[in-house]
Amino acid sequence: MITQKTITFLISLLICGTISAQLPTKKYEKKIDSLILTGFGNQNEPGGVFTVTQKGKTLYRKSFGKANLELDVNMTPENVFQIGSMTKQFTSVSILILEQQGKLKVDDPISKYIKDYPNGDKITVHHLLTHTSGIKDFTKMKSLSSIAQKEMEPKAMVDFFKNEPVDFAPGEKFDYNNSGYVVLGYIIELVSGDTYENFIRKNIFDKIGMTHSYYASDRKIIPQRAYGYHKKEHGFVNKTIISFSVPFSSGSLMSTADDLLKWQQALNQNTLLNSQETQKAFQKYKLNNGEEFTYGYGWHLKEINGTPDREHGGSVFGFKSMGVYIPEEDMYIIGLSNCDCHSPTEITRDIAKITLAEIKASAKKH
Repeated sequence: MITQKTITFLISLLICGTISAQLPTKKYEKKIDSLILTGFGNQNEPGGVFTVTQKGKTLYRKSFGKANLELDVNMTPENVFQIGSMTKQFTSVSILILEQQGKLKVDDPISKYIKDYPNGDKITVHHLLTHTSGIKDFTKMKSLSSIAQKEMEPKAMVDFFKNEPVDFAPGEKFDYNNSGYVVLGYIIELVSGDTYENFIRKNIFDKIGMTHSYYASDRKIIPQRAYGYHKKEHGFVNKTIISFSVPFSSGSLMSTADDLLKWQQALNQNTLLNSQETQKAFQKYKLNNGEEFTYGYGWHLKEINGTPDREHGGSVFGFKSMGVYIPEEDMYIIGLSNCDCHSPTEITRDIAKITLAEIKASAKKH
C-alpha cells in the first residue's frame, strides 16, 4: 500500500524534476533574448523572428519589433518574410527532383537546354549549382538599374547577362553567383514545361504543407506579410520596389520560420528526394585543381565550434534571412529580418553556438 509519505515524496521528486528541467530553459531563453536584443532591441523599429528547434521540438520561438511601421503592427512568429538567397535551396532541390524524374542530369552541359548559351558546352548544371561556372553575376553589372523594375521573362533575364565576359573558366574557382541560379530557374521551366513559380508550389510547397510560402509579389494580398524597410539618416523608409522577375530563382521566394522548419524536415525525411539525390545537395565538391570548397547545391557546408553545419543567408531589398542546420543534433536555427539594416546572420550562428554548448553540457550531466 502506498503511504501518504510516499506520495508526498514522489510529488516532491516530480516538482524538483520539473524545476530542474525548467531552469536551464529559462536561463537558455534569457541568453538567447539578450543576444538577439543587441541587434533587434528596439520594439518600435522593424524587427525579426528567431526560432530554434531540435529533433522537431521547439526550444525557442520569438518575434521582435514591428511587422508594419505605418500601421504600428507588432511582429509575430507567423509573419511572412522575403527570404532572398535562401531561395537557392529550393531551386537546387527542384533541379534534383527533375534529375530524380530522369528529365536532366547535373553533369549535362547547359547547351543541351539553352542552345545558344556562350561556352554552354563547357558549363554544366553542376557548375551553376556550385557557383563555379565563371559567368558574370548580374548583381555586379552597372546596367542592372535599367531592368530592376521591369517585368522580365526568364529568357530575357538570361539574355541580359549571358554575353558578358566570363570571370574564369568553368570549375576553376568558387565565386558566389546569382546568375547561375537564374539560369537554373530557366532550365527548370524549359525541362518541366511549367513556370518556376508553379513548379515550386506543386512539387515542394503543396507537397509538404508549406501553406504560407510564396513566389514573392508586391501586388498579391499575402496574409501576415511583414513589410520590408531600409534605414536612412532621417529614419526608416519603405523598401525599394524591384521586379521579382529579376532575382527570380536566385532570390524571389517568401516564407515563414515555421514553413522553413517543414522544409528542413522534408529534406531529412527524404520526402522530396531519395537519399542519393539528397546527398548530392549536402556534399563538398572539388575545383578543377582538386581543391575542395565548402558549398554543396544551395548550401554552404561549414562548421560551428567544430561541428559540421549547413547554412545559407539571404539579402534582398528590405529583408535579410539566415538558416543554420546542424545534422549531428538535428537542430535548426532560423533568423528572419524585415529591415536590411538588421542582419540575422551572426546572431543566428551565435544562437547555434550557445544551443550546441547547452546541449553538450546537458548531455554530460546526464
